[in-house]
Amino acid sequence: MLLRPVVASVLALVAAAGFLLPRMATAGEKPAVDLALMLAVDISGSIDLDEARLQREGYAQAISDPAVIKAITSGINGRIAVAYFEWSDSYTQNALLDWTVISDRASAEAVARKLTAEPITTARRTSISGAIQFALPRFAGLPYTALRRVLDISGDGPNNDGGPVDLARDAALAAGIAINGLPIMNGRQNSWGFPTLPDLDKYYEGCVIGGPGAFVVVAEDFASFDVAVRRKLILEIAAAPVPTPATRPRVIRAQTAGGYGQNGYDRGCDIGEKQSREFWRRRFDQ
Repeated sequence: MLLRPVVASVLALVAAAGFLLPRMATAGEKPAVDLALMLAVDISGSIDLDEARLQREGYAQAISDPAVIKAITSGINGRIAVAYFEWSDSYTQNALLDWTVISDRASAEAVARKLTAEPITTARRTSISGAIQFALPRFAGLPYTALRRVLDISGDGPNNDGGPVDLARDAALAAGIAINGLPIMNGRQNSWGFPTLPDLDKYYEGCVIGGPGAFVVVAEDFASFDVAVRRKLILEIAAAPVPTPATRPRVIRAQTAGGYGQNGYDRGCDIGEKQSREFWRRRFDQ
């Protein structure tokens, strides 16, 4: 009998402080997550099988990294939803992971195992716009209520297939989806001899990323890809600026709220399409 007033007092305190705790979903409601993060990974012709494997392993290692798990569990709800697909041509998108919740080490390691168990493939052309268009309906069908929705695009070349990349980006922003980027400064032509883009980081800044807090993390090569991915995931999950010493991957934040770059991309967001037309014109002229 003496315990009843104490229990009542405790319950009152918990109820009064309820706003400090993550709210559980009631019947008919979608479970809440801090972030819905879709990872879109380039497997176009400039990426060989070994590099594609390095990318896949880089994401698997980063997702299960203790620092990334700490960032996930430190959120309001202590969990995020992740999806993963690989892309190349406008009609080539391979979904390896549907929306999956990560809330602890066990769930993070399960996702890592799922990614590394899938077969490695590569394709030919590069359609960032196709990747964005593939992602939009999957965000629309998200089975969770997310505080933020982010599409994370990594690749080693500009858009050269499908629709204009900036128009696809604008459609994502209109749907409330932010886009971050991880350009890989590979510097190596693909097996067809297709040219590279030396300022790919600026292209991503001006033509690909967008939304509040959008940013680019630069991977200088495939060997340092896992470090760049881990850095980017922590930034995305924490949604806060983090100092970037010279020994860490470069972070380029959008210069405007829309994330279009300070003055846009001075070579034009169709630079990849121009490169493609010139490349094929020269081949046909030979």
